[in-house]
Amino acid sequence: MSYDFFIGANRSVHGVINFCLAIKIFTMNALSPWLLSVNAKLNDPQLQPVFEQDALGYSFKVYFIDDSCWLVAAWPKGSRIAFRLVYSPNDKLELTGTKEKGTQVTFRIKSLMGDYQSVINLPNEEAPVLHLTTDLKTKAPLLFPYWPRDIVPLDAAGSDLLAEGEIKVSQVGTRSGQLYFNFTRPNAGSVLYLQNLTSLADYNQATETSAGDTVGGEWPEIGFALPPTLKHKALEAGKSYSLSDAFIAFSEEVPSDEPAMVHQYLDLLAAVYLALPKPATHYQDWPGILQKGLADLQASPGCWSQVGGNHYLNAYVCDYATPPEIMVQLAVLLPLLDYVEWSDAQLEVMKKIKEGLPAFYNKELGTIMRWHPKVADKMQGDEEQKKPMVMDSWYLQHPLLNLSRLALKGDEVAKTLFLDSLEFAIKVAHHFNYSWPVFYKMDTLEVVKAETQPGKGGEKDVPGLYAHVMLQAWELTGKKQYLAEAEKAALKLKGLGFELFYQANNTSFSAGALLRLYKITKKEVYKELSYLCLANVFKNVKLWDCNYGYGKNFPSFFALFPLNDAPYTAVYEEQEVFCAFHDYLKNAEDEDILPSLRLLVAEYIRFLVERAVYYYPTRLPKEMLSEEVKTGEVDPTLWIALEDMHDGWEKSGEVGQEVYGAGNAFGILPRHYMQLDGQPFMIYTDYPTYGFSPKKHRPAKFRLAGDARLMGRLMLVKTGKGKMPDFTVTIRGSKEELKGKKN
Repeated sequence: MSYDFFIGANRSVHGVINFCLAIKIFTMNALSPWLLSVNAKLNDPQLQPVFEQDALGYSFKVYFIDDSCWLVAAWPKGSRIAFRLVYSPNDKLELTGTKEKGTQVTFRIKSLMGDYQSVINLPNEEAPVLHLTTDLKTKAPLLFPYWPRDIVPLDAAGSDLLAEGEIKVSQVGTRSGQLYFNFTRPNAGSVLYLQNLTSLADYNQATETSAGDTVGGEWPEIGFALPPTLKHKALEAGKSYSLSDAFIAFSEEVPSDEPAMVHQYLDLLAAVYLALPKPATHYQDWPGILQKGLADLQASPGCWSQVGGNHYLNAYVCDYATPPEIMVQLAVLLPLLDYVEWSDAQLEVMKKIKEGLPAFYNKELGTIMRWHPKVADKMQGDEEQKKPMVMDSWYLQHPLLNLSRLALKGDEVAKTLFLDSLEFAIKVAHHFNYSWPVFYKMDTLEVVKAETQPGKGGEKDVPGLYAHVMLQAWELTGKKQYLAEAEKAALKLKGLGFELFYQANNTSFSAGALLRLYKITKKEVYKELSYLCLANVFKNVKLWDCNYGYGKNFPSFFALFPLNDAPYTAVYEEQEVFCAFHDYLKNAEDEDILPSLRLLVAEYIRFLVERAVYYYPTRLPKEMLSEEVKTGEVDPTLWIALEDMHDGWEKSGEVGQEVYGAGNAFGILPRHYMQLDGQPFMIYTDYPTYGFSPKKHRPAKFRLAGDARLMGRLMLVKTGKGKMPDFTVTIRGSKEELKGKKN
């Protein structure tokens, strides 16, 4: 039994002087004939709009040009950008009807392909976002082997030049269908364009195409293009399909520096997010899910190996070829500790994990190692990092971070391992000047792999993770040298822009460390760098739901990708980002941070609580699970999460069943269920909370983090056989009781 409520969420070169003569050469990017034609026609002084209206200081005009219908938006200073609403190649469009209602205008248009309906919702004070939709009811079965992109950056009226600009963010794979760009000439402003790819599900289903990599392009041919259809996979005749559902936020500002760019991106993204339709969420029984996962983690032989008389968790179910890794042990142990502290339970499995940790320490090097030293030489070396002395840069910092957490909670073994490894960690940081490669050798510090891709640099977020480790060392010991190390490392993140992100959880931990560093030093640069980290995280999310193919079986809205180029979302990184976001909000409780950031962080948390259960293969149809598994095996009856969830046309679980992602439920439960002594129920909310106060004989009080313009779920979840007491639920400052519904 439960009660369910919805409520609002509250470089210079020293000693050398170089002289040079700068000659500016103006060139134009190569253009397609299609774009040259469009530009010329939209700049024809004889062209008359069929609709025009001003909104929030911007001018909007609609034009028909043979086979296309265009909306041209003009900034107050005169610069313009065009969005194609309707397209029917080599056709002559016919406007058959126009309907205006407030700031909404609907166009009905005939074409050879069928009947179009295009709706424009102009920005207003309540929703300062332009919303454009286009639907087509087909006349015949249709194939689209090519579709042009839908944005043309024009110059000021009367000019036959195209505006110049710079794309800062665009869609990668199946991430958000977003495009964030600034104009550089004329200096007009900035745009965040987001295609609501959820709306394309019928098109993708019928044509068996993916919505991935549909938004992007090279300046000036940018925007969204329908994915080309495959032979014999046509749109049906007589059926309506959404061909575009675009949200556009404008700014008159061109950011002058990195912090300004980050602020603008986050603010525009939040504005679009508020206007974006969001899927409904549902209550998931996390107490029950946790118990199933705990039972399988403890009892399943596929989760465990033995070395030197100790038990170790495998990285993946039935992965006996890979030696035990310290990261894996700690990645599960810390969420288990969260649960134990919340529940006062005693878990023998935690003792089992802890007993094996000292074996990872290498006395000769004076540091913990990634691989268990006794069996590291048995690796086949089929991958660059699967060699005894090879270290993936973040794989040293992450276990140190988790050891420090244990140490700060009074674990003496963890404290010894942590403090005894610090000198080596600092040695590595100094050797690489706080800019870590991908792989290096532990004994020689020789670089094994310098860059993620040619010209892209190494693991760029590791300075932030290292700063976090140093802050923990400072808190544990009080030694200022560690605080100084944290500051030196943190400043290495300046200037990385949207290239900072290497791995989602580490970028998120970096954000939290930087906010803490700001609170300690009061240096504004660190707060701004924390924003930079989080902007990089939100660049890598998926603000749409993949409702085609296998994607119909699980929600994917606001899913987060573990790496810049990862083709799938992953449970371990998502679970750790979730925890890092909770910590960020806790540290920011009394700080003046960007409202857009509070909004986006809280909303990610809300949707993770909804989605995370679908990483368990037990919640998925067997036909969508990959028959081929890269590492170990996948047991569809086991409550151990899959590593990987893919695009709707691809099967999931091909990487493996991720034991080190087993912290999933153990991270969620303590953060979203509030217990009251002596009561047969718990308070649940899918939003993060502050200041829970469960005093006896007094009202239980807490505050919701996030943004009051959005909704969160509050539930009273029955836990015992006793009768539910009489209760009331009110919002502070109001005597009116909230009304819920009984489930």
